[in-house]
Amino acid sequence: MNSKYEVIIGLEVHVQLKTRTKLFCACPAEFGGQPNTNICPICSGLPGVLPTMNQHAVDLAIKAGLALNCQISEKSSFARKHYFYPDLPKGYQITQYKEPLAINGFVEIDGLKISIRRIHLEEDSGKSIHSPTESLIDFNRCGVPLIEIVTEPEIRSPDQAVKYLQTLRQIMRYLDVSDCEMEKAHFRCEPNISLRPIGQKQFGVRTELKNLNSLNSVHQALEFEINRQSKILDTGGVIVQETLFWDEQNRVAGTMRGKEESEDYRYFPEPDLPVLVLNRENIDNIKNTLPLLPWQRKKILKEKYNLSENIVNIILETKEFADYFVETIKLCDDAKLVANWLVTEVKAVLNDKSISINEFNIIPKELANLLNLLRAQKITGTVAKEIFTDMVLTNKTATEIVNEKGLFLSNDDSLLIKSIDEVLTENADIVAKYKSGKTSVISFLIGAVLQKTHGKLTPQKIKDKILEKL
Repeated sequence: MNSKYEVIIGLEVHVQLKTRTKLFCACPAEFGGQPNTNICPICSGLPGVLPTMNQHAVDLAIKAGLALNCQISEKSSFARKHYFYPDLPKGYQITQYKEPLAINGFVEIDGLKISIRRIHLEEDSGKSIHSPTESLIDFNRCGVPLIEIVTEPEIRSPDQAVKYLQTLRQIMRYLDVSDCEMEKAHFRCEPNISLRPIGQKQFGVRTELKNLNSLNSVHQALEFEINRQSKILDTGGVIVQETLFWDEQNRVAGTMRGKEESEDYRYFPEPDLPVLVLNRENIDNIKNTLPLLPWQRKKILKEKYNLSENIVNIILETKEFADYFVETIKLCDDAKLVANWLVTEVKAVLNDKSISINEFNIIPKELANLLNLLRAQKITGTVAKEIFTDMVLTNKTATEIVNEKGLFLSNDDSLLIKSIDEVLTENADIVAKYKSGKTSVISFLIGAVLQKTHGKLTPQKIKDKILEKL
């Protein structure tokens, strides 16, 4: 990227609210289903129908606004935004314009506050499906409830944009406002981007990017557009204000249409919906039920349990994973031990099976029981991992497996002495190396005794006795 220019990025993020039904009718808001089956006269735009507000969608929007440090408007209103796309059967979208639900918030990333200009409620449009020979329309998404979260143009790099989106998505998931699955269009981003010479106050001409279905696409598309605009400006060209589509396969952006301004949409007040008046008591009740957000949990994990930044970030990836950690340390109060097992052993199983912690078959109580056996030195670390693997495969508890296989640590000195004598006899060459000064071979001898005793003795106890013998 050309260092002569400052990058200016603003993000518009559409978040699908986690409601059972659509914003203005009782049709299911679920993903999938046969095309054009989750529709009715209201969401398919037939004449003479009237929208009815989904109160749950309003409550979720309030929750999102509060968590993003916004001022919640006690009065907000809806408008009709006109544009004639084939997947918008009414020819207009019901949205909020002059009086949005929430304003003046912020999200903090790496100590930097990204200002949120507004959050407004709106309905989604349908989906166009194109092939070489025809174009089809699926109206199932029409009327699905969305909030649009609009930042100020304060983001200065693709990396910062992705970090903001990751943080925003994590917050929405912690709130249970949305599943935020980008592949299901629950979380969609449309960046506005412009460049200006370093030191110039006036913004440059901006373009908008569409069709970004992953965070990786957001990063690639922003880098592409920064480089494209830089080259145009370097050669004395003029940036055209336009909307661009992103070609994921070829990793290039192309012109979709000229960029519209607000007057192009011919906004006017929605005549079929009254002003949305919010009860202050209801807003306060929602505020009082907000869960601990990621940044709040992060502070607790670092300060109370002295966990590393990397481990904390892994634990906090999802609310469910963080909840699992909390439930486990209630029963095993060694937070570092629990955290290490979660980010290594448990995470490895989740990744291998491509499942979430909600689908993991070992409940917090049973993981805590296993770790308590380890802490009490009733089993070794090696045996603990063996038991853990058996728990994953068999659904048995740690105690059941230990009793069945006789895996408790042994205090039998005769077993220790007998096993060491056998190992030293069987590995006379290794013993000779040790006596000649190559002391590192002690690890091999300890491992051999551990294997012979099936982990029933601690490595330190074995080492002490081997050194005594040698």
